[in-house]
Amino acid sequence: MKLSSFHFRIIAVAVLIITFAILLIAKLFLIQIVHNNLYIGKADRQYSTPTSNIFDRGSIFFTKKDNSLVAAATISSGFKLAIKAKDILDADVTYQMLAPYMNMSYDNFIIKANKKTDPYEEVAYHLTKEQVSEIDSLKIPGVSIYKDNWRVYPGESLAAQTLGFLAFKGDDKVGQYGLERYYNDTLSKPKDTNYVNFFAEVFSSLKDKISDNNIEQGDIITTIEPSTQHTLEVELNDAFTKWNADEAGGIIMNPQTGEIYAISSFPNFDLNKFSDVPDNSVYRNIMVEDILEFGSVIKPLVVSAALDTNSITPDTTYMDNGFVTVDKKDIFNFDKKGRGNVNMQTVLDQSLNTGMVFIEKKLGHDIFRTYMKSYGIGEKTGIDLPNETKGLITNLDSPRNIEYANASFGQGIALTPVEAVRAFSIIANGGNMITPHLAKQIRYDDGTSKLISYPITKSAIIKKDTAETITRMLAHVYEAYDSGAHKFEHYTVAAKTGTAQVAMEKGGGYYLDRHTHSFFGYFPAYDPQFIVFLFLKNPKEVKYASQSLIPAFTNITKYLLNYYNVPPDR
Repeated sequence: MKLSSFHFRIIAVAVLIITFAILLIAKLFLIQIVHNNLYIGKADRQYSTPTSNIFDRGSIFFTKKDNSLVAAATISSGFKLAIKAKDILDADVTYQMLAPYMNMSYDNFIIKANKKTDPYEEVAYHLTKEQVSEIDSLKIPGVSIYKDNWRVYPGESLAAQTLGFLAFKGDDKVGQYGLERYYNDTLSKPKDTNYVNFFAEVFSSLKDKISDNNIEQGDIITTIEPSTQHTLEVELNDAFTKWNADEAGGIIMNPQTGEIYAISSFPNFDLNKFSDVPDNSVYRNIMVEDILEFGSVIKPLVVSAALDTNSITPDTTYMDNGFVTVDKKDIFNFDKKGRGNVNMQTVLDQSLNTGMVFIEKKLGHDIFRTYMKSYGIGEKTGIDLPNETKGLITNLDSPRNIEYANASFGQGIALTPVEAVRAFSIIANGGNMITPHLAKQIRYDDGTSKLISYPITKSAIIKKDTAETITRMLAHVYEAYDSGAHKFEHYTVAAKTGTAQVAMEKGGGYYLDRHTHSFFGYFPAYDPQFIVFLFLKNPKEVKYASQSLIPAFTNITKYLLNYYNVPPDR
């Protein structure tokens, strides 16, 4: 049956109305949601900018335990002042009138005021509406007020090296460190987009979905929990300060998923005042950029390999004489004392180097090397932070027995802190290699979002019963510290300390008076939700990590168990 011309006109009109309604809804969405900040800014239309490019950038958020978001890096809006030198009648008078609003010396202002051919010189920033109203009322010749946006970090020094900051690269502000740099393309806002043609904007997202080459802009949602980050920094800073260490670092992570709840290092700095830092090296993130020999915290990895291959059991014994000779070199226990005939549990409890040499010999060099590499030692973790380096394990390819003996108790091989915590997670989670990560979601400017997936990269590195055995041994280790003084009545904690000599920067051996203290622990031990790793580089007037780091670890553990309402496991 053919449609009459009347019916055809009705359908055509209906299609036009529906199309118009869709376009109108889309425009309202763009105005009220996507470009909300732009139109708020237009309320300040009396203050125009010299160009159409007002700085803008996506935000970075922390995630609280209830999944609500807290701004970690965001945009603050206000105003700035600029002068047109040729219109200034009296530079001295102008400076005196503007001085209460400027953070600029008289000499620098006069230099700018003497640039008579320059139509635009900025002299003051970050001004409030109240301040610019006062300035506007003064009617100062040659002074103009402009809308301005700038980056702010509400947490100041919180997670400073992890967040990073912005600095100029040419004429553009770009991320220089941390997440600001790693996700710079996602966080950056394209220029000259305030007045895009309406129809082009409505259909632009379709084009973006078709093209794989476009990088969509938006906000980064991180796994960092702000209260947990604060707690880690307080405890870490206390240990860093108390023992006058050169550096300190710490990480709190979910060993099952790789989600990082807190990560920090000291010394740190205020992100809002980064230019005031006298030594730029403090910007570096030592958690991913530096490698260290961590010593005895590596021992559980070696013991796990021997358990996994049935080379030993917890009850295997050996004769400890306090030292062992390898390639004509003596290797001593930390106190140079022998314990006689002892088992493998005692090797971990008392951190006996001679026992580790015994275990490595039972394994054999090839199997030892294979397992250490299977833990990811010597490989980048893939964490979403810039400048990640990888551990140094060339000693494991040496033909010399002494290199393997030293590596068995954590000397002669070096790891990044994040590389170390990934390895420890393998024994905590039952044998799987996870990817430590900080970003879990991107919320795009077009209103869509994407969850970031981090699948297990390797599984069954060690058997589950091996993981249970080493966990049981490490729980015994923790409860033996200070005769059980740190034991939790209703929770099982698996842990190990490490005290390692610091290698000389130019080679040639180790400093006699410098050490790195380290400590890792996970809990509840048999189904852990948290793994904590802490270290101090060159602490003073303290011999062992059990003295310098167990108090901080214990306080962090108490906080996590209470804050996250973790059910008791015993």
